[in-house]
Amino acid sequence: MALPASPVRLLLLLLLLSVVWFGNLEQRKLALADEGRYAEIPREMVASGDWTTPRLNDLKYFEKPALQYWATATSYSLFGQHHWTARLWVALTGFLGIVAAYFTGRRLFGPQAGLYSALVLASSLLYVGMGHMNTLDMGVAFFMGMGLNAFLLAQHAGASRRENLIWMLVVWASLALSVLSKGLIGLVLPGAVLVLYTLSQRDWALWRRLHLLSGLALFLAISAPWFVAVSLANPEFFHFFFIHEHFERFLTKVHQRYEPWWYFIPILMAGALPWLIPAFDALWRAWKIDGERKSFQTGRFLLIWAAFIFFFFSISSSKLPSYILPIFPALALLTGRHLARMSGKALFWQILPVAILAFAGLWLSARAVNLAGEASSRQAYAQYGLWAAWTAAFWLAGTLAGLFLAYRKHVQPAVIAIALTALFAMQSIISGHDLLARTTSTYYLAQQIKPYLKPGAAFYSLRMYEQTLPFYLDRTLTLVDYQDEMAFGIKQEPHKWIADIPSFEQKWRTEAYALAIMNPETYQELKNHGLPMKEIARDTRRVVVTTP
Repeated sequence: MALPASPVRLLLLLLLLSVVWFGNLEQRKLALADEGRYAEIPREMVASGDWTTPRLNDLKYFEKPALQYWATATSYSLFGQHHWTARLWVALTGFLGIVAAYFTGRRLFGPQAGLYSALVLASSLLYVGMGHMNTLDMGVAFFMGMGLNAFLLAQHAGASRRENLIWMLVVWASLALSVLSKGLIGLVLPGAVLVLYTLSQRDWALWRRLHLLSGLALFLAISAPWFVAVSLANPEFFHFFFIHEHFERFLTKVHQRYEPWWYFIPILMAGALPWLIPAFDALWRAWKIDGERKSFQTGRFLLIWAAFIFFFFSISSSKLPSYILPIFPALALLTGRHLARMSGKALFWQILPVAILAFAGLWLSARAVNLAGEASSRQAYAQYGLWAAWTAAFWLAGTLAGLFLAYRKHVQPAVIAIALTALFAMQSIISGHDLLARTTSTYYLAQQIKPYLKPGAAFYSLRMYEQTLPFYLDRTLTLVDYQDEMAFGIKQEPHKWIADIPSFEQKWRTEAYALAIMNPETYQELKNHGLPMKEIARDTRRVVVTTP
């Protein structure tokens, strides 16, 4: 049974999705290194007024382009510095990706497929997770996905010459914004997919519909100005960004993120839930000819997009789970089209394993306490385990309801129930993570430190750098015996750090007033050296001191 897709019903569904999607942005503390880093760089932009040269902890930081930094800095300027403003760009681009999936699926495959494409994307676990973590991957996935959507609309058989031109200009603009989001992959990956599709289909006429001259002009007008400006201000930028951060990252293990070739297989399988089996079924059927053999083959293009991007990152020497996020808009469109053609019984059997997984989640969540490394963390992990158990129970109940509806041949209500349940469950897991904040975030530690901060006082960070701490303290730190990702910035401005502990000790003894953060082992080492320190704050992994 398909419910009428009335505007009121669609508006209510959109409103519900909006509330659930944006509802927990402020509730969670910044806990991950990426979240701290990509909240802090925009904060420093606002504080310094320099929106050309990105800086992390007051050191030049050229690993990524500036678009998301600008967006977040704008958010801070308009609404203030909060958790939700730090995450707003990520959540907004993720949500707009869902809207784009609906629009594109509806135009290409019909109203039902459009609705299902949006629901699939809005409830795929990896997409939901990355849509609420402050990293750069959702932004580049959105703009690459927007370019993909616009390309499909420009090339499909029913597009007029005017529509082809308009949508291709959207493609070129999206590619430019992709490059400004995360670098050359925003252009290289779509370009490679286009070449592979052309070779496989021998559709040479397609290149005459790309509007290369006007498109490249628009692409350069959007993407080039910042690269020119930052290169003029920082001559060292070009080599570091284009050579080190692209070719060396892909070809070597310089970033120490090497994983085996099969690394992304379990990530894709988990990230595609609850639509894993329908998605792979849709991929399997995607090579089938759509319409006339000479027409643009949408399904094949989407298949090549997903397969090549997955292959590209699988052979890379640098891997993180979020790298494969750009394949999800393509998977959503293919899966949405497939669900629109699926019977209730077929949906029942393809979703049934999800109920089994939800039941397994009930059993595993009770053992979350064993994930804690220190005894002091066990209570927090036990609380999170209980939270996860209730979430798994809710996910199981909602999935069973969807299975019941599917078995009764009510496909649309079943898809909606399964999607909303998965979205609620993932949001609950994300929100519940705040129960671990005292062990994973510096928020509470920062509240202990703030009363001891004084204008102009030095604050040293020994053998460590807590990415979230500068954001919460609203200031930068002086690194001691630590470089890591800031090695390039330290090389450019070596006067902004201290190379070793003996130099720090000598400097510390001359300070009228200063603060320092370190791990307990370093604290004990300095104490054994007789260094005068007054402990003012401590948690499970860090000690903060001042001069006596």
